[in-house]
Amino acid sequence: MMKVKKGLFTPAWFMFFAILLVAVAGTVIGAHAQRGRENNNGPQRNDDDWDDHDNFHPRGRFAIGLWGDMPYSDEQALIGVPNIIHDMNSQNLAFTVHDGDLKAGSVLAGSETPVECDQAKYNQALGYLNALKAPAAFTPGDNDWTDCDNGTAANSNGPFNSLERLGLERALFFSTPFTQGQHRLRQSVQGVTPGVDATPCKGFVHGTGTADLNGNGLDTDQWKNVACSENRRWTYRGVTFATLNIQGSCNNRCKDHPDNVEWAARNLADIAWMRETFKVAKDRDSAAIMFIAQADMGFNDRPAESEPNRNPRTLVCNTTGTGVNLCSASTPDGFQDFLTALRAEVVAFGKPVAWVHGDTHLPRADKPFLDSKGQRLENFTRIETFGDNVFTTDPKNRDTGDLNNMHWVKVFVNPDSRDVFKLQYEIVAANENQVVHPLP
Repeated sequence: MMKVKKGLFTPAWFMFFAILLVAVAGTVIGAHAQRGRENNNGPQRNDDDWDDHDNFHPRGRFAIGLWGDMPYSDEQALIGVPNIIHDMNSQNLAFTVHDGDLKAGSVLAGSETPVECDQAKYNQALGYLNALKAPAAFTPGDNDWTDCDNGTAANSNGPFNSLERLGLERALFFSTPFTQGQHRLRQSVQGVTPGVDATPCKGFVHGTGTADLNGNGLDTDQWKNVACSENRRWTYRGVTFATLNIQGSCNNRCKDHPDNVEWAARNLADIAWMRETFKVAKDRDSAAIMFIAQADMGFNDRPAESEPNRNPRTLVCNTTGTGVNLCSASTPDGFQDFLTALRAEVVAFGKPVAWVHGDTHLPRADKPFLDSKGQRLENFTRIETFGDNVFTTDPKNRDTGDLNNMHWVKVFVNPDSRDVFKLQYEIVAANENQVVHPLP
C-alpha cells in the first residue's frame, strides 16, 4: 500500500491551492469579458451580441426558424402570426429568418389591419420581428415593394413608386449591421463591410406619372447608386448564411411599371454577393451554406405552382411548348443569369448548399437543380416555407387542406453531420383546421 508523506496536505497547502484556483478562474473570466466587450461594440452594448469573428460561438449544433409570406389577412395578422411568434419563442432557436412578403399582393376590401404599402404596414412587420426573442433576420418580398405600384387596380396597394418603397424598407429594416429581434445578431452588409464586394443597387430619385400619396410618380426615370443594404451574411457555429434581394414578379421585370434598370443593377449585385458568400465559406471552412431569398426562380420544366418553366440543363426559360408559366415579352425571365452563376458555384463548392424561398406558398424540400448534363446536384437542397393567400378556388393551389398555412419550418443544423440541415415542419396547433384561433 502506498504511504502518504506526513504533513503534505496541511492547512497551508489547502489555502495555497484555493488561492491559485481563484486566480486562474478570474483570469479566464476576465479574458472572456474582455473579448466579449471587443465583440460587443454595437449600439446595444449591454446585449451579448456576436459577429463573424466571435471566439465564443464555436462550431456546434443549433436550430433556426424559417417563415414568410404572411400575414395576408386580418385573421392572420391579428391571430395567426402572433401564434407563430409565440410558438417560435417557446423553442430554443439561434435565430429566425422571414423570407419576404409582409402582405398580400393586393389590398383586400374591408380589411381592418394595414394592407397597403404604407408606413403602418412596415411598422406592423417591424413589431412582429421585434417580438421574437431570437435574432430576427428579414429579406424583402415582391408584395412589399415591387408590387406596390399597381395603382390602376381596383384593389390598389397605394399606389406608390416601388423603388421608393424599397428605399423605405432599407431605412427601416436595414439601417444598422444588426438583425431585428429582442436579441440581435451582427451581419455583414453588402457595400458597407470593408473588403466586401460593393456592387451597388439602385436607389430612388424621383418618378413620372400619376403621383402617389407621397407625391412620387409611379414610373422611375432617374436612379442613384446605393448600397444593397438588405443583402446580409453571417457565419454561425461553422455554417455560413446569406440573404439576397431576389423577387417574384419576374424580379421586377413584369407586372405594373417594370423597372429593367433597377433589376439589372440588383441582379449584378446579387450575383456578386452570392459569389462572395461562397468565397467566405471556403475561406472559413464552413460546413455548408444557406441562402434565403423571396422568389421561386424555377429550377426545371415541371413547375408546381407559378414559378417559371425553364429547361433544367440550359436554364433558359421556355417560351414555347404545352407547359404552364412560359416566359414571354410581357413575362420575361429575371433569373437565368443568377441561376447559371449559382450552379457553377454549387458544383465547385461540393459541400451542402440550402436554398430557402417563399413566393409560391408550397412548403416543400427537394433537389430540383440539375447540371448542364442533366445530373442532379446532390449537394443542393431547396426549402420552401409555408405561406398562403386567403381562401381561393384556384386549381393550382395545392394546400386545400390548410388554407391559411400559418406554420413555420424548423431546421436543425449540425455542421459535423453529412447533410448538415435537417427539417421539421412546425404545425402550430392553434392555426390548424383551416382557421386560426386566439391563444388561450
